[in-house]
Amino acid sequence: MENKSSIRPFGWQDKLGYAMGDMGCGFSFQLVSTFMQLFYLQYIGIKASDYAIIILISKAFDAVNDIVIGNLVDTKKIGKKSKYMPWILLGGVTLVIFNVMIFAPIQSFPYAAKYAWCLIAYCLWSIAYTMVNVPYGSLHSVITDKPQERVSLSTFRSIGAALPAIIIMIVLPNIVYNKVENPATGVTEEVLKGETLLPVAVVMSVFAFFVLYGTTKLVKERVVRNAEENTTGFGAMMSSVKSFFTNRAMVGATIATVASVALFNSTMSLNNMVFQYFFKDTDKIGLAMIGSYAPMIVVMAFIGKLTKKLGKKNLLVITMLIGTISGIVSLFAPITPDSTGMIVYIVCLMGLNLGNTVFQVSVWAIIADCIEVSYRKTGKSEEGSLYALYSFFRKLSQGIGQAVVAWGLAAIGFQEGTGFVPAADFGDKVKSLYFIVLALGSLIAFLAMKFIYNIGKKEEDEFNKATAEGEIA
Repeated sequence: MENKSSIRPFGWQDKLGYAMGDMGCGFSFQLVSTFMQLFYLQYIGIKASDYAIIILISKAFDAVNDIVIGNLVDTKKIGKKSKYMPWILLGGVTLVIFNVMIFAPIQSFPYAAKYAWCLIAYCLWSIAYTMVNVPYGSLHSVITDKPQERVSLSTFRSIGAALPAIIIMIVLPNIVYNKVENPATGVTEEVLKGETLLPVAVVMSVFAFFVLYGTTKLVKERVVRNAEENTTGFGAMMSSVKSFFTNRAMVGATIATVASVALFNSTMSLNNMVFQYFFKDTDKIGLAMIGSYAPMIVVMAFIGKLTKKLGKKNLLVITMLIGTISGIVSLFAPITPDSTGMIVYIVCLMGLNLGNTVFQVSVWAIIADCIEVSYRKTGKSEEGSLYALYSFFRKLSQGIGQAVVAWGLAAIGFQEGTGFVPAADFGDKVKSLYFIVLALGSLIAFLAMKFIYNIGKKEEDEFNKATAEGEIA
């Protein structure tokens, strides 16, 4: 492994540019993951059980999509200077188009046409998002080979990902919800204004593209791998699959990611529904988001020192165990549908989110380490393909999470459409469902990092020493 000597040293431009990359992805991803389910169930009128099938089909499609695009990124250089930047720009343009398509006002279409539109739009969006996210994620391994610099990139990526989530959760509820008195009950309900999501999608998608463009201008690729020549086609895919599944650290990190994304990141709509049906005050959704991200602010301030002292694995195992215990306690916490109960609810979320926050801040450095281990083991430069496989499982977990939410909502009595009149205990059931899926996600991630992921403190120290000495495996 060697660095390009003609490129400026690693610095703030790379950190800022890399943060902007996930910010650009996030403005599309967070909008879709937070509001697409609500848009199709509450405004367009798709049945919850049918929506779950749509998500599972689209994620099965992603199985082929991710692997194919990952192989194309590794083997087809569409730009003269960079392996990754042209793919990011191409994907960014298509992401604008299909992000807008998802939120098209098709409520007057026949049910079969609505169903087909939702499925096709989400599949096309998945292709566009993969074209951006796979090369962007692969960049982490080639911006720098220094472990501490990779940790800083992972931290800044988490900042970039958090900003769209905070904006979407704080600003959008004031735009996309109306307080309407239900004529059947006389109770004021929070109603989704689905027609507002199309202009929101247009603005956010265009902004996302320009942020991604900023990434291509600020980030530099420094690491050149003296690797074996990659095969192409089916042979390359099978080689990457073998490298992925024989890398125990990658398998452990991926299982933890599936739990984190499926049962934390992809269930944000349940938090919205807790405020919609339990607290009956969507204006306060932003407070829950701030409370949920409070642990991230603390973690980002100390993540470098903590990982250096404890190691990434030990830190994650400890915080995920705390999150699991917090989830169990939250199910029995005295949460009432008033301001006091809202404070208790937010405190419970802070405890639950601790382990997930640490994981989200450090996961990209962990995956870069896993890819490095694979390179040292096989001698093949498969960053794009390995990241694509990892990305596939991330996106599959998004589908799993949304399907779990849809089936869970159906089980507790939710009905699609704008005429749904919830039972008196529906809000409490939504709150319990949310705590259950969060606690389950924390438990699975804890088990995966504790018993499968095998890069401990000792291995990290040896890896750091070898990298510092310029050792090539």
